[in-house]
Amino acid sequence: MPSASPDRREFLAVMGCLPLVANLGLANGAMASAADQAAVVVDPAREHQPSQADLGTNFSVVEQIAAATRPSVFPIGQAVNFTTEFRTRARSKVLELLSYDPPRCDFKPDVVERVDCGDFIRERVLISTTPWFRIPAYVLIPKNLKQRAPAIVDLHSHGGMFLFGKEKVIDLGTNHPAMTKYHQQNYDGRPTATALVKRGYVVISIDAFMFGERRVQLDEDLKFGWDRSKYSLDDVQSLNQKCRAKESTIAKSLVLAGATWPGVVNYDDRRVVEYLSTRGDVDPERIGCIGISMGGYRSAYLAALDERIKAACVVGFMSSMRPMLKAHVDTHSWIHFLPGLHRLMDLPELVSLTAPRNLFVQQCSQDRLFPLSGMQSSVARIAELYAAAKCEKQFVGRFYDEPHRWSIAMQDEAFAWLDEKLKS
Repeated sequence: MPSASPDRREFLAVMGCLPLVANLGLANGAMASAADQAAVVVDPAREHQPSQADLGTNFSVVEQIAAATRPSVFPIGQAVNFTTEFRTRARSKVLELLSYDPPRCDFKPDVVERVDCGDFIRERVLISTTPWFRIPAYVLIPKNLKQRAPAIVDLHSHGGMFLFGKEKVIDLGTNHPAMTKYHQQNYDGRPTATALVKRGYVVISIDAFMFGERRVQLDEDLKFGWDRSKYSLDDVQSLNQKCRAKESTIAKSLVLAGATWPGVVNYDDRRVVEYLSTRGDVDPERIGCIGISMGGYRSAYLAALDERIKAACVVGFMSSMRPMLKAHVDTHSWIHFLPGLHRLMDLPELVSLTAPRNLFVQQCSQDRLFPLSGMQSSVARIAELYAAAKCEKQFVGRFYDEPHRWSIAMQDEAFAWLDEKLKS
């Protein structure tokens, strides 16, 4: 092989090809020259102290970037004039970041199933939120209503369970074994929508995009069919893993489509509030929302961005973001990251746009998805902003000695709070 010229050697070095050139030369019986051997770059040693950070050695760089970022809407360390006009402008900026404003369409509700569940009726309804989405929902209706009832949008969680969505918050009487286990682990054995309808609320729950009937089904999965009641637990586990692997795909695909995954989910949730307002059995002035984990995340966005929500309960999803950077990033779904949000505001500031309407944040002190310091600082920040809006009594923050779940005791306190805000 001809010897590489200095210019060519420089090019090969840049391209990382010199080791290959050397090996090829040896294969042809040629000896690598001393100059060739000297040209192979050896990485210098670097000092590195273990940090247990999700990003390992690159965490320090991201930490510096975060420290240099000055959120434009809520500048760090500066008081804001938290007026109605300020909150309206802030909402518009978040809606712009969500990057999803599809053409309006009629709901065209279609009740495809109606079941008498004893003290309430369960409807399975299809509604159109956009020209391309026909969304399945369960609506639970108390029996013998004499007037329009208060209503709750019950926003299901994530929990690594993609095969089911709205079923996570509803006791169907005969539940899939995967849901029986899920209810116990996440809702202390009491699905919230069923508990709330028994307290006199009309309750609705939909499948968020990528969950339940809106999950990903790949070509090779068509053999399983759509009827999940026929899936074994092994089927659920296997198909869940495939759906989980497609989280990054949907996030990237929607960006290429000019949208965001959080934007699609939030828009559907807001349209559900609008649909409830059209029902003859619902009082549109008394609509609330609840949710744990991803459901809490959805509840925070929904309450902040839709003023028709009069009371919101955010459970197991509230933290200042900076403390999460080190070791609480990989524990969260792609759906929880809205590009650009943290150049504007932090999550506690986002949910505070709910003011002066009612907000209840329930935190689990043993929750490993968030650093305790981040959860504590978030509650303090929300309280500060509600005070700035002169409505401090409309916010309640509570900590419970629990892991990441919505215990019966937590539910009972949240439901009593909802009764006070939506029934009185």
